[in-house]
Amino acid sequence: MGDAQAAPERGRRRVALAALAALSVVGVALAVPVPVPVPAAGTGEGGTSLAAAAEQRKSALGVPHDDALLAPHDHHDHHDPRTKNEVARGLAVGEAAGADVVDPTTAAERTAAEEYVERERALADPRLVPTAAYPARTSVPADRFAMAGGCYTLAAPGGTFGPYYFKATRLGGYLLHTATGELARTGTGAVTVAGKPSPQADWTASGVPGADGTFTFAIDGGGALVAQPGGVLATAPVGTPFRVRLATGCPEFPEADVNVSGDPFGGETSYQEVRGFVDAHTHGMAFEFLGGRVHCGRPWHAYGAPAALVDCPDHTLTGGKGALLESVLSGKASHDPVGWPTFKDWPAPESLTHEGTYYRWLERAWRGGQRLFVNLLVENNKLCQLYPLKKNSCDDMTSIRLQAKDMYAMQDYIDAQFGGPGKGFYRIVKDPFEARRVINAGKMAVVMGIETSIPFGCTYKRILGRDVPACTPEEIDANLDEMKALGVRQMELVNKFDNALAGVAGDAGAIGPLVNTANFLETGSFWAMEHCEPADGESADNPQITLPDITAGQQDALFGALAQVLGLLPALPLYPQPAHCNKRGLTELGVHTIEGLARRHMVFDPDHLSVKARAASMDVIDDLGYPGVISSHSWSTPDAYPRIYRAGGFITPYAGDSTGFVAKWRRHLGWADSRYYFGFGFGADINGLGAQGNPRGADVPNPVRYPFTGLGGVTIEKQRAGQRVWDINADGVAQYGLYPDWVEDLRQVAEAQEPGDGERIVDDMARGAEAYLQMWERAYGVRPDSCRNPGLRPTVAQARDLVRPGMTTDAVLRAVGQPYERLGSSYTFCARTDGRERVEVAVTFGPDGTVTAVRAS
Repeated sequence: MGDAQAAPERGRRRVALAALAALSVVGVALAVPVPVPVPAAGTGEGGTSLAAAAEQRKSALGVPHDDALLAPHDHHDHHDPRTKNEVARGLAVGEAAGADVVDPTTAAERTAAEEYVERERALADPRLVPTAAYPARTSVPADRFAMAGGCYTLAAPGGTFGPYYFKATRLGGYLLHTATGELARTGTGAVTVAGKPSPQADWTASGVPGADGTFTFAIDGGGALVAQPGGVLATAPVGTPFRVRLATGCPEFPEADVNVSGDPFGGETSYQEVRGFVDAHTHGMAFEFLGGRVHCGRPWHAYGAPAALVDCPDHTLTGGKGALLESVLSGKASHDPVGWPTFKDWPAPESLTHEGTYYRWLERAWRGGQRLFVNLLVENNKLCQLYPLKKNSCDDMTSIRLQAKDMYAMQDYIDAQFGGPGKGFYRIVKDPFEARRVINAGKMAVVMGIETSIPFGCTYKRILGRDVPACTPEEIDANLDEMKALGVRQMELVNKFDNALAGVAGDAGAIGPLVNTANFLETGSFWAMEHCEPADGESADNPQITLPDITAGQQDALFGALAQVLGLLPALPLYPQPAHCNKRGLTELGVHTIEGLARRHMVFDPDHLSVKARAASMDVIDDLGYPGVISSHSWSTPDAYPRIYRAGGFITPYAGDSTGFVAKWRRHLGWADSRYYFGFGFGADINGLGAQGNPRGADVPNPVRYPFTGLGGVTIEKQRAGQRVWDINADGVAQYGLYPDWVEDLRQVAEAQEPGDGERIVDDMARGAEAYLQMWERAYGVRPDSCRNPGLRPTVAQARDLVRPGMTTDAVLRAVGQPYERLGSSYTFCARTDGRERVEVAVTFGPDGTVTAVRAS
C-alpha cells in the first residue's frame, strides 16, 4: 500500500488487535503482580555477571577479550509492508544515533568483499546430471508401493475390473478412483462407487508379486476385496489375488499441478559440490501450532488437495466474515472461505492463517531448483492459551514433538506418492554429509529446527524483584539430547517472549501490545525496553508504540484502556521514544544452551534475541570458535551480520518482496568473508504469520515472462491448482510453489538495476545450498579450506601423509579440511612447499568413493 494509506491502515489494525487481545482474555482468571524493575543489563542467573563469565571462558580458551565485538540484534516486522523488505528492521530515517553499536565494516572492506564474491562466481561449476522425478512405471508393478499415481486394471477369474487411478493415501494404501468416485465398501460388505473418499475407500495392497504381479486389497477392519461370479466385486474375510496391469483411460484424481517440465538435477557423484536454492526458515507443520485451530488447511492429507486445502471451520461457518485474526493480519474485513478448487482469496501473500506449504507446492519448488529446506517446529504457549479455539496441547515441547512426528508422517506420505519408502523428494537429514548425498541424488534435504517461545520449559517468573527460572542446566541437556535424537539440528533460543535463556527483541507496531501482554502473563513482567541510540541507526530492537506528551506510567490509550476497563490487566508500560533496546540480555542458562548446541553440532540461530543477548551470544560463539551459526530470517541486526560471516556462519535474509530482497543481497555482498565459500539463501517464514512477497505488477517493464527456464534447465509454466492459475507478476508469492518464480523475479529486478546482476544474484542463490552445507560441515569440526585460508595449508609431504589410498570422502574432509573445489570425483586442496606458498593438491576417488590417487600440481 502507499504511504498515504499506511497510517490509517495501521490504526485500524491496532484497534482490531487491541480488541482481539482483550476479547481473548475475557473469562480468564488472572492473578498477576504489578511489574517491577528489571535487573541490570548483562546480569545472568543469580546475579552472575555475564561479562565476568565471558572473561573466565575467554581466559580458559586463551581468547583475548574485545569489548568492541559486543553488538546488538537485527530483525524486522514481517507483518508491516513498510518494513518487511529491510535488511534489518531498524530506526526511522533521521532519528538520533549514538556510538555504541555499529556495522564494523569499512568502505574498503566492503569493496574487497564484493570483489571476493565476484571471484567466487568465476569458479568452475559442478556438472549436474538429470535424475528422474518419479520412478519409471512398468506394466507389472514391482511391489505394493509402485501403483501410486498410475492407471491399472484388476484381473481375476471372476473378470477384469477397472481401470482405476491409484491415488496413494499412505505407503501401500490407495483410493481406487473412477470418474464418478472411489471404490468403497458399504456397511453390508458390498462394494460400490462412493462420491467422496472415506476410510471405507482406503484399500491396503498386500503381497510380494511374482512375474504375474498379484496383490490383494483390504479395508482396515472391513474385509478384503473379492471377485464374485458375474463380474461383481464384494468384500470377504479372505481376498481374491488380483493381477494388476497397467492401463489407460483413468480420470486423474483432483490434485494441484506442478507445471514444471524437465528432469530435476542431481550430481555426477554423491560427494561433489551441490547446486540449489536454500530456505533456512519456514514452518511447514504450523497447522498444529497455537492449539491447531488458528491455521487453516494442512500440507498433506490422505485424500489429497480437496481435503487438505480447506478453510477453518470458524471461517466457513461465518462465510469468511468472522475470521478476526485473519482479518487483522491481512487487513481485509472478510474473505471467501472456499479453498479448493477456486482459491479466490487464499492463499495470498497477506493471507497469513491459510496453508502455504502444501506438498505439491513444495514439489514445485524442488522441481524449480530448491535443494535445502529448513522446517522449524514452532509454538507459543501463552498465545495458544489465549486463543479460544484449540484441539492440541499448548505446551511448547508437546507441540514440538507432535510437529516432529508430523514431519516424518509427511515424508512417508510423499514417499507413497513417489512409489515407496525413500523414493520421495522430501528427505529429512541429520548431518551435512547425508544432506550432500541427498541433494546430489536429485532430492531435497530437509533440516528439522526449533523456533519457540519457551524451549525446554525454560520460562521464568518475576517474583519479589528476581527472575526465578523454571529449568536447570541438567534439564536443558536432557532436552537437547532428546531433540537431537528426534532429528532437530537448528535452533533459536527465543521467539516472542523473554525466557530464562535470554531477552527477546519484541514485536513492533500494533501487534506489540498483544505479544507484550502475553509476555507479562507468562513471566510476570513486560519487555524491559529502554531508549538506545545505536551508532549505525539500525542495530536496535523492535520499536514499541509510544504516546508523546503523556507522562510515564500511563497505559497505552488503545490497548490498555480496553484491558483495564475489563479489569483484566495492569497498564502496559509507556516506553520512551525509539530506538528501543531490551535490557534483558543472555543468561548463564542461555550460555549453557549455546554451548550445548555446539557440543551436539547443532546450528545456533541468534534471530529474535534482544540486541544485548545477541551480542553476548556471538561472544560465546567467538569464545568457542564455533562456526555453526545462522541468521535465518532477518531478525538480527547489521552489527551482527559481519560477526556471523566472520565466525564461518551463514545468513538467509527474510524473503519478502523481490525488490527489497535484491537490496538485501547487495548489502550482504559487502559483508562476505573471503575465508569461506559464499552463497546466498532466503528465509520464507511462510506459515509463520509472516507476509510473503507482494507482486510488482503485471504492467512493469520487466515482468517474469512464462514459460521461463529454471535452475538445471527445467521449463517453468504458471502454476495451476483446481480452477486457479497463479502468476508471480500479479499474485506475488501466494504460496510456496511460487518461489522458483520469485527467484526469476529477482533476476529481472537485479538485471534492470545493473546489467549482469540478474545472473549474479541467481548464481549466488544457486550456491546457497552449498554454503549452508559448508557451514554445517564446519560445525562438525571440519576445518575451512586451505586455499582460502593460507595459514591452514600443510606441506605437500604432510598432505600426502594425511590422505591415503582407501580413505572415504568423509575421512578426507576430517583429515585435511574442506576442499577448495569438489568437482565430480576429485577434491582440490592447497598445500605449500619451501619455494611456493600455494600448490594445488588433487585427491581422486574411485567408483566406490575411496581415494585412488593424490597428486600435487
